[in-house]
Amino acid sequence: MLSQYMEEFEQEPFEVGEFIERLTWRTNNELQNSEDFHPVALHDTFIQTIKDLKILQEKQQSRCERLEESLRQEKESHAKKIAKLQERHQTAIDVFGQLDEKINSVAGKIMHLGEQLENVNTPRSRSVEAQKLLNFMSEFLAAGPVIVNDIFADAARLSEAADVIQKLYAISQDLPPGNFAESKRKIEKKYDEVERRLIEEFATAQKSEDIERMKTLAQILSQFKGYTQCVDAYIEQSQMQPYSGKDIFIGIVPLCKHHYEIIQKVFANPQQVMSKFILNIYQLKLHQYAMTKLEDKKDEEKYLRTLYELYSRTLKLSTDLQIYMSTIDDDLLQKLTQQIFIKHLAGYTEMETKCLTAKCSTELEKFYASKKHQKTATTKGFRRNMEVLIATRANINIAAIEDYGGETFLSEELAINMLQEAKASLKRCRLLSNETDLPGNAIKLNDILLRFLMHEHVDYALELGLQAVPLSEGRVFPQLYFFDVVQKTNIIVHLLDKLCHTSVIPCVNNTPKYSDYVFKKRILMEQIETKLDQGLDRSISAVIGWVKVYLQYEQKKTDYKPETDVDTISSAACLQVVQNLQPVIVQIKKCVDGENLQNVLTELGTRLHRVIYDHLQTMQFNTAGAMCAICDVNEYRKCIRELDSPLVTQLFDILHALCNLLLVKPQNLQEVCTGDTLNYLDKSVVRQFIQLRTDFRIIKNTNYLKGIIE
Repeated sequence: MLSQYMEEFEQEPFEVGEFIERLTWRTNNELQNSEDFHPVALHDTFIQTIKDLKILQEKQQSRCERLEESLRQEKESHAKKIAKLQERHQTAIDVFGQLDEKINSVAGKIMHLGEQLENVNTPRSRSVEAQKLLNFMSEFLAAGPVIVNDIFADAARLSEAADVIQKLYAISQDLPPGNFAESKRKIEKKYDEVERRLIEEFATAQKSEDIERMKTLAQILSQFKGYTQCVDAYIEQSQMQPYSGKDIFIGIVPLCKHHYEIIQKVFANPQQVMSKFILNIYQLKLHQYAMTKLEDKKDEEKYLRTLYELYSRTLKLSTDLQIYMSTIDDDLLQKLTQQIFIKHLAGYTEMETKCLTAKCSTELEKFYASKKHQKTATTKGFRRNMEVLIATRANINIAAIEDYGGETFLSEELAINMLQEAKASLKRCRLLSNETDLPGNAIKLNDILLRFLMHEHVDYALELGLQAVPLSEGRVFPQLYFFDVVQKTNIIVHLLDKLCHTSVIPCVNNTPKYSDYVFKKRILMEQIETKLDQGLDRSISAVIGWVKVYLQYEQKKTDYKPETDVDTISSAACLQVVQNLQPVIVQIKKCVDGENLQNVLTELGTRLHRVIYDHLQTMQFNTAGAMCAICDVNEYRKCIRELDSPLVTQLFDILHALCNLLLVKPQNLQEVCTGDTLNYLDKSVVRQFIQLRTDFRIIKNTNYLKGIIE
C-alpha cells in the first residue's frame, strides 16, 4: 500500500484534493453496495491512511538523513583533493618562472653573440661581394669579346646574373666615357640581354599563372630600366583573348577582378599597374568597340539606341571598376568615357530632335492613311457662327454637317506610340546631354511631342469634332460624336501628363526652363479646354434644341386639354423625349469624368428644365390634361435622377408642384401655394401657371385666388 502511495505522491503536479477523492472512490468501490454512503468505513479508511502516511514519512526522513551524511563525506573528500591540486599548481608556477628566467638569460647571450658575429661577417661579406664584382668587371674591361661566364650562360642562375649585371650597370654609369666606352657598351649589351630574358621568363610564368615566379621576376625587374616593359607585357598578354564573344562589356569586370588579385600578389605597386590595366581597356578595346558599333549613321534611330546603350553601359562599367582605381584617379574613368564618346555626343541633340520629328510625323501619316483621310485646313469659328445664325433665323440648314460617320480621328494607340518615342528620346536626353544643356534639350523634345500629338492630332480632331456637332433646334435627333472626342482627348491628356511628370519635369525642375515649360503647357491646356467646352456646349444645345422643336411640333394641344375623359398616362411626345435622352446621359457619364461630368450633367438638366417649363407655358390644361402633364413631369423626373444633380432635382420638384396647381380644386389653391415647395417662389411664377387652367376665368373672380394674383 505504501508503494502505491509513493507512486501517487511522485506524480506532477500532485493535488491533495484529487488524492482524497481517489481514496474515497476506492473505499466506496470495495463495499458491496456502493450506492449507499458509509461514513464509518470511510472514517476507518482515513484513519488507516493517516497511520500509513506517518510510517511512510518516518521512512523517508530516515532515508534523507542517510543521504545527507553520504553527501557530507563526499564533499570533504573532494575538498581534500582540490587542496592537493592547488599545492601542485603553485609548485608548477614556481618552476615555470625559474625556467623563463633561464631562457631570457640564454636569449640575451645569443643576441649578443649574433651581433658580434654580424660585426665580423658584414665587412667580410662586402669584401667578398666587391671581389666578385671586380672579377666580373675585369672580364668586361678586358680587350676583345666578352668571355661568357657560367652565371650568364646558365638559365637556372638568371636571378643571380640579373643581380650582378644590374650592379655592374650602375657602376659603369660612373665610369668616364674615354677609355671605358667599349666596356660600358659591353655591359649595356649584356644588361639588355639579361633584361630581355627576365621579361621572357615573366611572360612564360604568366601563361602558366605561376604567381610566385612572376612575383620574384617582377621584384628583380623593378630594379631595371625596362620594368615598364614588364608591366606592358603583362597587360598585353592578359587582354589578348576576347573578353566575352561579341559583347565586350560582359567580360571586362570579371577580367579585371581576376587580374586585380594577381597584380596585388605580383607587383610592388599594384594600384599603378591596375590603373594602367584599366586605362588600356578604355583607350584600346572600348574605344575601338564603340567606333565599330557607331560607324553606321544611316539608321538614325538604331544609331541613337546604340549610342545610349554603349554610353550607359560604359558609365556603369566605370562605376563597377572604380573600386580597382586609386583615390587620386577618382574621375579618370569619367574622363576616359567622355573621350570615347565626345565626337558622338557633340551632334546628339540635332540628331535626336530630327529623329523624334521624323518618327512622330510618320506615325501621324500612317494613322490618317489608315483612315483614308486627307488633312485639310479646318473651318474656324466665323463660318460656324454664321451657319448657326442663318439656320436659326431662317429655319434652314445652309450646309450639311460632315460628321465623318462618327470617326473621331483620335487614336489612343497613336498617342501611346508617340509618347513611347518621346519617352525614349527624353531618357536618352537625360543621359547623353550635359548638365547645362539638359533643360533646353528636354524642352525641345517636349515641344516636338506637343506639336505633333496635341496641335496636329488632338487640336485638329477637336476642330473636326466641333464642326461635326449638329446645329441646334433640328427636327431629327442629333447624332452626337463629340462626347467620344472628349473621352479620347481626356485619355490622351492624362497620358501626356504622366509622361511629363516622369520624364520632362525632372529635366527642367529648379531651372529657368521650368517656367517656360509651365507657360507653354498652360496655354495649350487652356486652348484644349476651351474647345472641349465649346463642343460640350454645342452638343447640349443640339440635344435641348431637338427637345424644344420636337415638343413644339409633336406635342398635341389635346394631350393636355382632351375633349373627353382619357386614361391618365404620359404623352407620346414626353415618352419619346425621355427615351432619346437616356442614352445621351449614359454616353456623357461614360465619356466625361471628374468635376466636368457633374457640370455637364447639371447644365443639361437645367436647360432641359427651362425648355419643358417654357413648353408647358404654351399649353392650356383641363383636369384630365393636368393629370397627363403631371405624368409627363414624373417621367422627366425619373429621367433626370440619373444626372445625380441636387439642383436639377430641385428644379423638377418645383415644376411638379407647379403642375399640381393645374389639378387641385380651386378652394385648395391657397393651401398648395403656401406649401413648403412653392411658398418661396415669386408670386408671378405661381400666377402664370394658374392662368394655364381652362377654368381660370371662372375662378378668377372668386376669393380662391386672393393674395395670389394680386
